[in-house]
Amino acid sequence: MPTDVEDSLGCLMARASLGHRSLLGALLAEIDLYPGQDRVLNVLWTHGPQYQNKLAAKLGIDMSTMTKSLQRLERSGLVSRSPCPTNRRLSIVSTTPKGDALRPRLRGIEEEVHRRLARGLTPEQVETLCSLLAVVRDNTCREDLRSPGAGG
Repeated sequence: MPTDVEDSLGCLMARASLGHRSLLGALLAEIDLYPGQDRVLNVLWTHGPQYQNKLAAKLGIDMSTMTKSLQRLERSGLVSRSPCPTNRRLSIVSTTPKGDALRPRLRGIEEEVHRRLARGLTPEQVETLCSLLAVVRDNTCREDLRSPGAGG
């Protein structure tokens, strides 16, 4: 473990995450999106229309956050929600033609973010970093780590 707290895994992860969110937020603002809304659109583009609760689960967010994000996306005309024909308590979320038209611009933003994040790294280093971050992500998503006093 590094002696300087600024070089610790947790601090480096936090700083990198903040930098990523700031960069992504600035670029998304250029197309009138908030951070997180890009993820909603990407899931819908990849998997097609989704039940709102299933969409929230795929994104790993709670329903109140999902609802707020969808309300903003609906106001912008990028997604629509419709009641499920067999269960009126469920909403089905889909992209609109306006939302679909945003896809190439969002892809360009994602490519620019990747380019900036990977600056100074070889493709092999990027691949290794992604593999290592996937392990850390999985470690932080383990249920036993969320409880106080959990070991490893």
